[in-house]
Amino acid sequence: MEFQDVVRKRRMVRKYDTERPIPPDAVDRILHNAVRAPSGGFSQGWGFLVLETPEDIARFRAAGTPEEDAKNWFSATFEAPLVIVTHSNKSVYLDRYAQPDKGKTERSEDWWPAPYWDIDTGMAALLILQTAVDLGLGACFFGLPVERIPAYREAFGVPDELHPIGAVTIGYPAEPPRNLSKHRKSTDEVVRRGRWS
Repeated sequence: MEFQDVVRKRRMVRKYDTERPIPPDAVDRILHNAVRAPSGGFSQGWGFLVLETPEDIARFRAAGTPEEDAKNWFSATFEAPLVIVTHSNKSVYLDRYAQPDKGKTERSEDWWPAPYWDIDTGMAALLILQTAVDLGLGACFFGLPVERIPAYREAFGVPDELHPIGAVTIGYPAEPPRNLSKHRKSTDEVVRRGRWS
């Protein structure tokens, strides 16, 4: 598929054919592409938890679903054959930028204009979404409710230094494509050239 087709076709898919498994080589390609995302200082401070069995996915759903208004959370209602949870690791970045070649001598968040560990993990998540489209799959990125992160960590043994940024469900779409162009902001609404005002 041409890159412009991937960009044009990428959308959040919420319903999948749960009877159709994703081939292992497709999962491998998705993960291979995820780790090709850019990262500040080539820190690569991310981690990916791959859930492929119905038991693991059910455990994830249970851990990530709040007790109140559960039906309003995608974490409670999705059914997908594959889930990849993306995590950032701030410590890796702080360690990397305390090395002599970066000109710093201490681990500090003070010189970061934004949390690059989270941004870089978000870029990896976007590559997961785009690779899914390139493979003829659908995908949806969603966040975990903050109050459910401890239950998620406990259910899957996630170390404290890994912070879940979000999860991506992946599968063969079982919903018709939607035309979102009428809802998408135009380039003129969000782009300024040379000066904002």
